[in-house]
Amino acid sequence: MQILPPKELLPYIKHYLFLESAADSQKTLRLFSDGNTGMVFLLNQGRLSINRNDHLPQSFLYGQISHFKDLCVVERISFIIVVFQPDGLYKLLGIPAHELRDQIIGLKDIFGQSADRLYDQLMYCKYPTAKLNALNTFFYTLAIQHKSPGQTCFSNVLKCITDHKGLLSVEELLKLSGHNERQMERLFAEQVGMSPKKFGSIVQLHFFLKLLRNKPDGTTLTTISYESGYFDQSHLIRTFKKYTGFTPSIYLNNTSRLAINFMELQALPDRLSDLYNLS
Repeated sequence: MQILPPKELLPYIKHYLFLESAADSQKTLRLFSDGNTGMVFLLNQGRLSINRNDHLPQSFLYGQISHFKDLCVVERISFIIVVFQPDGLYKLLGIPAHELRDQIIGLKDIFGQSADRLYDQLMYCKYPTAKLNALNTFFYTLAIQHKSPGQTCFSNVLKCITDHKGLLSVEELLKLSGHNERQMERLFAEQVGMSPKKFGSIVQLHFFLKLLRNKPDGTTLTTISYESGYFDQSHLIRTFKKYTGFTPSIYLNNTSRLAINFMELQALPDRLSDLYNLS
C-alpha cells in the first residue's frame, strides 16, 4: 500500500509504503535504485539480512544505491518504508548525500531515544492511520527542529528532470539551473548522492517500468523502448540489467513485487532464449 504524506511534508517525502513479505521460510529479495533514499521499519518477528549473516537493525536509513542489493528475509515481515524525495533526506538532516551512499545506518545512531519511541509506536499501533500519525508527527518535528527548507531551486531542477523522463541533456540542465557543470556535479553529490547523468538514467528507467507495467496487449518492448528514449532494444536491455541484474521480461513476469524496485527473486530461466522473449 502506497500512501502520500501531507502536503507540508511533500518537499521531503515522496510516499510511505506499507508492505508485507509472506515468507514462511528464507527468501531473497532484490532492491535496486529508484533515485531516492529511504527509512525502513521492520515490524513483526522476521529478520532481514545482507549475505544471510549480516542482520540489519529493526529500523534503519539507507542512502543512494550504486548497485542492486540482495537481501535475505526469514519469516513473515511487515515493512514500513519512508521513501524520501531525491534531496529530501539532505534537506531534513543536512547530511551530505554522498556520505550516505551505499550505507545502511541504524536510526538509533542518528536519532537516539526518539528512534526507539517511534519504532515502538509503529510496532504497537493497531491501525494504519495511527502509524501514519506517528510518522507524520516525527517528520513535522524533525523539519521544525532543523529549520529544513521546503521547495528549493534545486528541487525544481530535479522535478524538471523527472518531468522530462530523465532525457534532459547536460547543456539543457545547465541552462535550466543557471549553474556550470562543476557546480551542478557538486550539488548533485551533496544533495542527491549521485551524478546528474546517473540520476537522469534512473528516472528514464523508471519511466520505462511504468510503461512496461501498463503496456496494452500486443505492444512490443521495442515500441516502449523508443517511447522511453532508448536508442534500441539492446540499449534498453544493457541499461536494465546494469541497474536490476535481470532482463525486462524477468521483471515483467515476476509476480512477487513488494514495490516497483523491491521484489522477490524467483528461479531464472534456464534457456538463453527466454531472456529475450520480450514482446
